[in-house]
Amino acid sequence: MTQYTIRRILYSIPVLIGILIVTFVIARSIPGDPCKAMLGEKATAEVCERFNREQGLDKPIPVQFWIYMKDIARGNFGRSIRYSRPVTIILIERLPLTLELGAIALILAILVGIPLGVLSAVKRNSIIDVITMLIANTGVSMPVYWLGLMLAYVFALVLRGTPIALPPSGRVTAGVMPTPFYEVFGMAVVDGTFKYHFLEFFANIYTFNSILVGEWDVLWDTLKHLILPSVALSTIPLSIIARMTRSSMLEVLRQDYIRTARAKGLRERLVILKHAFRNALLPISTIIGLQLGTLFAGAVLTESIFGLAGVGRMLFEAITARDFPIVQAFTVVIAVGYVIANLLVDLSYAFIDPRIKLD
Repeated sequence: MTQYTIRRILYSIPVLIGILIVTFVIARSIPGDPCKAMLGEKATAEVCERFNREQGLDKPIPVQFWIYMKDIARGNFGRSIRYSRPVTIILIERLPLTLELGAIALILAILVGIPLGVLSAVKRNSIIDVITMLIANTGVSMPVYWLGLMLAYVFALVLRGTPIALPPSGRVTAGVMPTPFYEVFGMAVVDGTFKYHFLEFFANIYTFNSILVGEWDVLWDTLKHLILPSVALSTIPLSIIARMTRSSMLEVLRQDYIRTARAKGLRERLVILKHAFRNALLPISTIIGLQLGTLFAGAVLTESIFGLAGVGRMLFEAITARDFPIVQAFTVVIAVGYVIANLLVDLSYAFIDPRIKLD
């Protein structure tokens, strides 16, 4: 297992370098001038020349890429052209929300999608199967932006004033501010100076921070604001997981050992859960890992619709403003997340099926 893990990590390095190269080239191939995008169309040639020199955009592309690779090796993603702030600090502020939203959406997709798929397979060709697959096909066909707007309209306007009304935008209610756990526990401050910014990253995961410090009102307020965007974001992964679960379960239920288990007089629930479902998990776990990319892609629209300041919304704004450092840094972070998810899926195979020897 250890050798396999190390080997997969080493294999991921060329993939990440390739992603860096492609992202770097594509970002600079976007039509438009960063100077004009930032300073306006009336910016003079002299002003743009000074702007490009300050941002390092006057150097040849290979030189810019070499400088960027050296900075990445030191953990420095550069400074944002638009905000004139270190991109690392912007990541610390924006990434926790996207991770929080994506995690809740993925958990929701798994908890609902897998039971729907199992139920549909067990009740094959019944009315339950038809309704379940109709829901799945409808979910995978609905655009995220349309569903998000409809959810906001129904739960924020139509049901306003009722106990099930939900906020249509924002991360928390105005005036609600969680207390960072590092302040509560007296961490990260040395000689009156804040030293450890990585703690700020975890504090910006409001659900985690609220549980850690026991601010249950902040936790509930945060969850209320995440319900609608999480549902909108989880719809497509949920539908895909349900369909894959049904297909995998139907394949397993036709196997001889399932008929043998039933012939032995085992309870149907035991046959389904212990013998069939466990052997159907391999393709299901694969599709769950692949849905990480769908969540990040859907986060761009979801965060824009619900007014959430996460990676997706920032990435859209950075592309519009030709803010190369942010586009490159956020793309690298998303790619690393994708690689880690696929690695975890591969490692899970050995636990799901003991016959698989990863080493």
